[in-house]
Amino acid sequence: MNLNITRIDTRQDDVQAALDELAARLSPSGDIVSEAGRQRTIEVFGEPLSPQQVVERICHEVRDAGMSALLKYCKSLDKADLTPETIRVPVADLKAAHEKASAEFLGSVRRIRDNIHEFQSAILQKDVEVTREVGVKLRQRILPLERVGICVPGGAAAYPSTVLMTAVPAQAAGVEQLAVVAPPTAFGSYNDDILATCHELGIDEVYRMGGAQAVAAMAYGVEGIPSVDMIVGPGNMFVALAKKFVFGEVDIDSIAGPSEVVVIADSQTRANFTAADMLAQSEHAPGSSILITWCDEVIEQTIVELEKQLRTLSRAEVTIDSLNAYGAIIRVRDEAEAIKITNSLAPEHLHIATQNASEMLKQIRHYGAAFLGNFTPVALGDYFAGPSHVLPTGATARWASGLSSTSFQRSSSVIEFTQPALQDAADDVARIADAEQLTAHRASVDIRRQ
Repeated sequence: MNLNITRIDTRQDDVQAALDELAARLSPSGDIVSEAGRQRTIEVFGEPLSPQQVVERICHEVRDAGMSALLKYCKSLDKADLTPETIRVPVADLKAAHEKASAEFLGSVRRIRDNIHEFQSAILQKDVEVTREVGVKLRQRILPLERVGICVPGGAAAYPSTVLMTAVPAQAAGVEQLAVVAPPTAFGSYNDDILATCHELGIDEVYRMGGAQAVAAMAYGVEGIPSVDMIVGPGNMFVALAKKFVFGEVDIDSIAGPSEVVVIADSQTRANFTAADMLAQSEHAPGSSILITWCDEVIEQTIVELEKQLRTLSRAEVTIDSLNAYGAIIRVRDEAEAIKITNSLAPEHLHIATQNASEMLKQIRHYGAAFLGNFTPVALGDYFAGPSHVLPTGATARWASGLSSTSFQRSSSVIEFTQPALQDAADDVARIADAEQLTAHRASVDIRRQ
């Protein structure tokens, strides 16, 4: 074990340059590929394409050739020999997985579902109506999307939590059609926990497909798989780039990069807690874990705890690689500088584990989800609390929001004027139409004047 996490001291280092370098490594730019990935691309496509080029080729081919292209890439990329009849998981398989699931597992799924549904229902937008005495009625009408596609990862681990954190907010919003896609792997659409969770939530449309080809199939529709209105859920770089590519054909939740956490600690924060929080994000591999503190003893104690706890982890090797590549410990001058740097990072997860966590949060604007105090680890948000764990990464929390039930709602305006109300507004409409030289606009009002 060789822990070599980046250490930055704002009293002597160029902190912005260091953070910019870290951000560049975490960005899903689509331009960087490993040698193994390059060889794999040559094997499948006959030339060394970049990830962005791979995604564009797959999406174009699935759009143009439909199911045949989808099945081709399921076979060449995932080694899954599927047919139009077997690409959808049979309802009998969903039921069988549910029957095999332990009572304890299903109990947890139900409690988490209830937590999510309670919170997501509470934040839903409602219709709003405004009336004016002259005879004007204005309404904002809120409607759920009709059909949503959900990406569930299945490469290195199974993620029933992703099913819960994407499907339940959509169900709370009133979405009636949910199509779940997961790679044809033991951690994906052949995983009993995933299938049991889908069945428990009443989802019977589950497909054995992943990667860019699954995103394209949902966006464009192929034989037997209708297109969706929105695609949500996490995935690897190819999934993120594919979602970016099809945006405009459909809506998406975000273009997500690696998972992130910023932990702000003071002298009262327990080092073993801090280390555990950092390791929990780093085991995503890649995952970015950044500690910000103004206390030297916190840094040294945390490093000791990181080395100690790493020895107990099942994914220790990839976790330490992630810490070394994407982690950082930032020693700041004071609390004010910690707040400034956190705002510039705009992290996906922000854990303020200081004595005055609530007061600090008032001064921080940019984050996906905040976790306050020593007893609110990020895992509670990942698995249990109620807000979705699908959150903005890569500093996009400066302008983006996390997935929620409101993400699955669309608004439409309804406008109704009486004849007297039209008469009252006509002169103002005419003046603006004249200013824009749109005579037909003016005429459409003038023809209705008394």
